[in-house]
Amino acid sequence: MSTRVRWTCSHSRRKPARVPTGGASSRTEQIAAAMDGLKILPLAITMMAGPQIMSAIIFATARDAVRVSLGFLAGVTVAVLVGVAAMMGIATALGGAVDLGSSKNRGSVGHIIQYTLVGLLALAALRNWRKRETVKPPKWLHALMSADPRQALRTGLMVILLMPSDLMVMLTVGIHLDQARASYPEALPFIGLTILIAALPLLARLAAGHHAAETMPKIRDWTNTHSWLVNILVCALFIALILT
Repeated sequence: MSTRVRWTCSHSRRKPARVPTGGASSRTEQIAAAMDGLKILPLAITMMAGPQIMSAIIFATARDAVRVSLGFLAGVTVAVLVGVAAMMGIATALGGAVDLGSSKNRGSVGHIIQYTLVGLLALAALRNWRKRETVKPPKWLHALMSADPRQALRTGLMVILLMPSDLMVMLTVGIHLDQARASYPEALPFIGLTILIAALPLLARLAAGHHAAETMPKIRDWTNTHSWLVNILVCALFIALILT
């Protein structure tokens, strides 16, 4: 009888077990990071608008369209993967030297950098408007008509890594993800959508067959003669995405 009483008393004095909260917290952080990755998805449109998509259209209308376009896509893929990683590194370095602040704070250093980019884009759009009568597409676009897969690969690298607009887009992505304390995997949806947009002309060529062969040269010619309008639309879209 006394043994049973002692066991009961000692059992009643046991402290209740703690429920671990780390799993729920980490899952919430993962969901928040994934949402931050989705917020930058629209920037993929500005990555390929302009000479980038014009190059993709030219390659899709080439005689050896599949091989040349695949070379271009390989270059774009490498360039975006490397470019986003580099810009995230720069954003992290800036965040280590200067507090970029929270993405919710409109007066943070990160937002000031983005507002500076908005000003530069507005000036670029105004410049294209003022020179719309004389502006011409880059001469190198005409040379792409006879490009081989190796040249297409180099073009894919250059239209991403050497274009100021794309560098600004990737820097914006890096700053946004750094402010959200997100990591490189959260940029993969943006990278994937950029590659998909680059592949659209080739996919249209393969899906539509001879109909695409008749329509896409007309689209190519229109974008060449209205490159100033394409540039203004790209700047306007980029500004809208930064400010929203």
